Amino acid sequence: MSVSGTLFTYPDNFRAYKALIAAQFSGAKVKVVSEIPDFVFGETNKTPEFLKKFPSGQVPAFESADEKVHLSEGNAIAHFLATPELRGSSAEKQALMLQWVNFSDQYIVPSVVALVLKALGNPVADSQDKSALDELNNALKVLNTHLGEHKYVTGDQLSLADITVFADLYFAFTHVLDEKTRQQNQKVTQWFQGLAEQPQFKAVVGAVALFSGQKKGGEGDKGAKKDKKDKPAKEEKPKEEKKPKKKEDDEEMDLADEASAEPPQKDPFLALPGGSFNMDEFKRTYSNEDTKTVALPYFWSKFDKENYSIWYCEYKYPQELMQVFMSCNLITGMFQRLDKMRKHSFGSMVLFGENNNSTISGVWFWRGQGLAFELSPDWQVDYESYEWKKLDPDAQETKKMVDEYFAWEGDFGGKKFNQGKIFK
Repeated sequence: MSVSGTLFTYPDNFRAYKALIAAQFSGAKVKVVSEIPDFVFGETNKTPEFLKKFPSGQVPAFESADEKVHLSEGNAIAHFLATPELRGSSAEKQALMLQWVNFSDQYIVPSVVALVLKALGNPVADSQDKSALDELNNALKVLNTHLGEHKYVTGDQLSLADITVFADLYFAFTHVLDEKTRQQNQKVTQWFQGLAEQPQFKAVVGAVALFSGQKKGGEGDKGAKKDKKDKPAKEEKPKEEKKPKKKEDDEEMDLADEASAEPPQKDPFLALPGGSFNMDEFKRTYSNEDTKTVALPYFWSKFDKENYSIWYCEYKYPQELMQVFMSCNLITGMFQRLDKMRKHSFGSMVLFGENNNSTISGVWFWRGQGLAFELSPDWQVDYESYEWKKLDPDAQETKKMVDEYFAWEGDFGGKKFNQGKIFK
């Protein structure tokens, strides 16, 4: 393959692993730019020059040598750099590959991020920890059963699905999954270890040491060794260690940094004008009073359109939604991972339809005029799975939509209401 180009990322970004492993198979020549001073996560990817090429500002981001191709998102870059065989030799294989890529994005990545955060010493709520562990165990059970009947994820031939799921599970195997859990999912473990030994994988991730069950810094934990120098300070003064780590250790940034690297201010919303809207008072009104006769009139009479914005979102992959309870877990997991946004935001997410025929959409509002998720990497796990549209607060269509989603009553554009969940 004659493709060549530059991959912008930070070190140990599991999403970048996908592209780099695919390039090992295809022979694509990829220059990695990830080290200070050439690339500083949170700074370089927010410059006008970078955003002109990659509007989302997300990494990994790939630019071809001829500067004609600009891609962000690890899965898309991996697809571009892969061989035709890895992409799937038939429409059926391609569909199966996409099925498992989406499965991993929905049910593996969010739970692994939350669990690795805890493993690396970051504070995680007990409820979030339990939910993430349950989600990961359920996903592993599904994958283990499947791999009991197939050599690779899509059958007898290695595909991009294997590369994707391997990368998404990499930090789980090196930071979270103890020997007992690995034995319970023996087929997944054998599959993972088999891929890790292939030269194309090893060239990117090196020798993989599975999690030993010891705390961070223990022997046998490859990921822990990278952070060994941080262990004493983190155990004694966890709050004081966070800011120095971002400034001094960007070159050692790993999965947890993507999900938890803090901006200069403790609460990113504090950098925005406060405005006149009292979010706490609205939430009390919404919780304790009738929605249609009291809460909604309060909202529209008090809403500060200069300092707050209203957004509509819709889940991008409705074809992948299966059982209703799984879709509800998807929403709940998103809410838990956005816990630190609660003070200055409010949202209503609604599941429409039924088992194997459903959609998810919602209406949110928060302080500021831009997408709130971009204020902190800690909030970016789920939002890219949704299409986001900013709404005009003066439009009649917006008023109708807000009223329907906040009250859970209306025609919803012809969609059949199943159930809703409120983020407040």
